[in-house]
This record gives sequence, C-alpha cells and structure tokens, in this order.
Amino acid sequence: MSTDINWLIGGPQGSGVESAANIFSRACAAMGYHIFGKREFYSNIKGEHSYFTVRISDKVIRSNVNNVELMVAFDAETAFRHYTEVSKGGAIIYDSDMSATKVDEVHTIDAPYKSRLLSHLASKNKSPTVQGVLDVAKENGAKLYPISFKTVLSNMADEVNNPKLKGMVRMYNVLGVSFSLGILKMPPPTLLDSIDAIFSKKQAVADLNKKAATYAYNYASAKFTDYDHTLKPTTKEPDTILVQGYQGTALGKMACGCRFQPYYPITPASDESVFLESNEIVDVRDNRPGSTLVVQTEDEIAAIGMTIGGALTGTRSATCTSGPGFSLMAEALGWAGINEVPIVVTMYQRSGPSTGLPTRHGQDDLMFSIYAGHGEFPRVVYASGDIEESFYDTGRCFNYADVYQVPVIHLMDKFLASSVITCKRFDTEKITINRGKLLEKVTDANYKRFALTNDGISPRSKLGLEHGIFWNTGDESDESGHITEDPELRIKMMDKRLSRLTYILKTMPDDEQVVSFGTSQICVVSWGSPKGPILDALEMLKKENINVGFIQIKLLNPFPKDYVQFLLKDVKTLIDIEANHTGQLGDILKQNLERGPDYYILKYTGRPMTSTEIYESLKNIIENKAQKRQVLSHGS
Repeated sequence: MSTDINWLIGGPQGSGVESAANIFSRACAAMGYHIFGKREFYSNIKGEHSYFTVRISDKVIRSNVNNVELMVAFDAETAFRHYTEVSKGGAIIYDSDMSATKVDEVHTIDAPYKSRLLSHLASKNKSPTVQGVLDVAKENGAKLYPISFKTVLSNMADEVNNPKLKGMVRMYNVLGVSFSLGILKMPPPTLLDSIDAIFSKKQAVADLNKKAATYAYNYASAKFTDYDHTLKPTTKEPDTILVQGYQGTALGKMACGCRFQPYYPITPASDESVFLESNEIVDVRDNRPGSTLVVQTEDEIAAIGMTIGGALTGTRSATCTSGPGFSLMAEALGWAGINEVPIVVTMYQRSGPSTGLPTRHGQDDLMFSIYAGHGEFPRVVYASGDIEESFYDTGRCFNYADVYQVPVIHLMDKFLASSVITCKRFDTEKITINRGKLLEKVTDANYKRFALTNDGISPRSKLGLEHGIFWNTGDESDESGHITEDPELRIKMMDKRLSRLTYILKTMPDDEQVVSFGTSQICVVSWGSPKGPILDALEMLKKENINVGFIQIKLLNPFPKDYVQFLLKDVKTLIDIEANHTGQLGDILKQNLERGPDYYILKYTGRPMTSTEIYESLKNIIENKAQKRQVLSHGS
C-alpha cells in the first residue's frame, strides 16, 4: 500500500510553527519520502494565524491536495479554520485544554470568516466552541486525539527536574511534531536527528527539545494506537535534497557567477537576498576565493540603479523584488533597455494591486513585467515552474542578459518561495556561462559601444577598460553613446534594439522557450507555479484513462508564437490555468495566435492551487459540466 499523507500544523505567528514543519519535513525526507510543503500566514508581524501543510509520499509529488490526513492544533484558531479539511479516516491532535474556547474569544478571526463559521456550526446544531468544530470533524469521519499540552510539559518538567519547562509554551511546536510522528510510528532516531540539524548551533536548546520530543513521542505512540497510517523507512533515492523555494534561485546565482545583488527588503523576495548574504563567500573552481556582494539599499530605485552600475563594470549583477518594488524600478529598467545593459531582476510575484495581499500568492504581474517602463525596448520575461528548474533557469537568465544585452525579468512567485520540496540535487555542471560579446580588451581606438552590427548586438566594453571608452545617457544616442535627435539615426538605433526580439526567438532553443508534456485534443496551457499541481492532476486523470495535454510556456516575452502555434495545431479544447483574475496568458494567446482559451481555471484568493482543485475542474470540463470560467477557492 502506498503512502500519501498531508499533515497540517497551525498556530499564531511567532509560535514556532515553521520550526515544527522543518523538523517534520527533515525527518520524513531522511526516511526516503518525497516532500511537498508550503507555508501560509497573515500579513502582520506576530500573533495572526500561521500554518504549514507538509505532504509526504513514497512517490514523486509536485503539489498539495485539499484533504488533510493529520492535523495538529495547539491553538483554537487552527481548529476553527481547518476542521473541515480533515478527511475521513484522518485525525486531529489537539490541546484538550482549549475545548471550551468560544469563537468570540479568538479575536484574530476576521469578521467574514467568523460569520461563515458560526452559520455552519448553527446548521449542524453544534456549539460555537472548539468542541463544536471537533464534533463536526468527528461526524465527518475524523479521529480525535485530545492531549493536554500543558500537562504533558508539566509532567516532563517534573521527570527531568526542570521546573522552568512548565511555562515554556514555545515548546508546544516540538510537542506537536513529536505527537504526530509517535502516532505515525516513525522510528524515533530520525526525529531526534532532525532536531539536532535544526538547532545545530544551539546544542543546549537541541538537547532540551530532544528530551521534550522523546517524552511526547512515547506518550502519543502508547496512547493512540488506532491510526490507519504508519511511516516505515523507504528506499531513499540517491542525490535527493530538501530545499526551500528561494534557495533555488539563490544557489543558481552563486553557480552562474552572479557576484553583486543590491536589494530592498520586500515579501516574499527578501529571503533570497538574506540567503545569499548568509553565504556570501563561495568556493569556485581551482581553489580561487569567490564572493557575492549583497547590499541592502535605501529603496528599490537605488537597488536597480546599483545593479545597473555593477553590470556596467562587467560584473554579473541582479536584484530581487516583488510587485510594489518592481513598480519603483520601472524608469531605471528603461534606462537599462536604451543602454543595452544586461541585468537580471528576479521577480517574486504576490497578490496586488498596491499592497494587496502582501504575504499571499499570485501571478498578477505577467503583463506588468512585459510592459513596465515607458517607451519601447527589448526585454526577456522568463518564468520558472518549480524550484528545481528555477536553479537552472537562473543560469539561463544571466546568459540571456549577457548574450542579448537586455534586461531579463525572471518570474517566480510566493507559492514557489514558500514551498519546501525534495528534488534531485542541483547539478552545477549543467550551468554554462556565456558572457556574449563582453570584451576583455579593446584594440580598436575607434571603439563604438553601440555600433550597428548585422545581428543587432554590439561588442560590449566595461568600465575601466583601456580604449573601451563609452558614454551612457538616458537620451537617444549615436554609436558612441553621445546624445542625438537625428531622425535617421533614431530609426537605426530603435531598429537595432528591437530587432533582438526576433533574434532571441531565432537563437534560443525551442525547449527553453516552451516545455511540452504532450498534447491531445484537450490541452492545458499555463506558466509558472501551476505546473506542479497541473502535472499531479493530469496523473490523477490518467489513472481514469483520460489523457489531457499540457504545454508550459516559459518564455513570455518575446512570445514564441510560431512554436506555440505548432504545438497546439491539433488541439480542440484549450484550457488556460493561472493564478490571476483576468487570465493574462489567455490574452497573450489571443493577441499572438488569434485564438483564445476555451476554458479558464483561475485562482486569485492569494492561496496556491492544489492538484485536487485542478483535477476536479478539468473533470467538469471533460464531462461538459463546467462554465467557461472556473474560479478556485480552496484554502484558509
């Protein structure tokens, strides 16, 4: 029998939920299981609801699902928000001391959800308390495992003769993980090793947590013996790593030679820069020292300005931001465009507009990335679909910037940034570095930085290079960089720059532009992070002998019109899946192919798509039960 368990733990922000999820993920990954985890939290500093779901399976998984098999609730809000998600045969581990807590006592529950919750409980004739929602879950087939977290902590404190432990509610997170793994019968050494890894720099803290974990594990494994799932060791695939979303692009930047990243803090992009800064000194080949200079600037305008300055020296330079920050970068993006400066902007999208849902997911910024900045200039807009490919795509994006001498916007998003997965170890040998026409020396005394060439790309000098003198300005310029308003020269320079869009499509390999997972009469088209849920949903359909095609478009600008048209030539029903309101990719298809999607599956709640939602929506389309536009809504 295969293993596929979705585990959820929730609590207030600052309660250590993230550490608990890390311990659980590490322990299960060490046992050889595949992991897909994600974090969701409200946009305040501390106190609001935060939760992690971690799906574990003995088969490859790429997404989360709707149902939860095991939930840990050491606060009332987790029970109130997630009780309907626990599947039949699943279980809820909860703090029995909070059973009488009323909905009105939890002040962090927002009014709209509170109203829906009270109505649902009233319709079931249940009390508006934690016990009321637990009773509903039990009637739906969930098992209830009450534990007094306070009593367990107190008893443990007496056993180890450490009275201070009695008040350390911060340890509830470790108790929750340990209760879970005890019920799942996972071998305890794996749990303890994971705690050691998480608290490796704080041995005293690690030892204390291991004592708590051992006590909680033994307590739960002895008391609750009727749970249907167990976690036994499975064969671990070689060269497998556990990695978080932002680490894919950060490690990709290290590997491909990015050595300068200015940034201004913004959710969810900051984690990448913080990770780079924590690992500034890197080992490079031939025992040469290497480092990535990371600078926190005063704002995003300064960040992109410094990025451009770094690139002018010949250094591979990037910045990392999200929608509001990218808005501030728009003018400087145009400056990089007219001056043919190769920079990379890693864009972790979130839900807008304005501040929007700052800690939530969205694919709102596709059109914005393609058109940001006044005037016309070439750029590459490129989207990664998962964490593993984001590592390799990062290297490609720097090559595109250098070879085509254009700004490159690398689209990521909150879903990817906050996901934790197991995947194949990143292979740095697959990262190639192509600096294009970057010059190491200039022998021509009449060097012209913006020389008109057959391919539209000029030899590129860098600051300080002897005989490689050039001028930069935000105005139109001649071949040397001097300002001009001559109409004939304006035509030549505009044609030179914009001709790159055609050149990019001509020279970039097809499989870097679009990835085809096979086509059929019914075909899904998408971009970015829906890739994983789509692939899992298609596998679910395939088990029912239903074949649905899928093409993932990675190059969004310039748009690979001819290749996409070729791939879709035999498709009868086209389905666009993306996480925004307007179906932005669908509009691009209409513009380029004179054909729009027949159906849209969209989600714009700020919560990521699950494979369950996509499977159900596709099934409705196949059975002719769907409207043209389907809006997904799963998620607390």
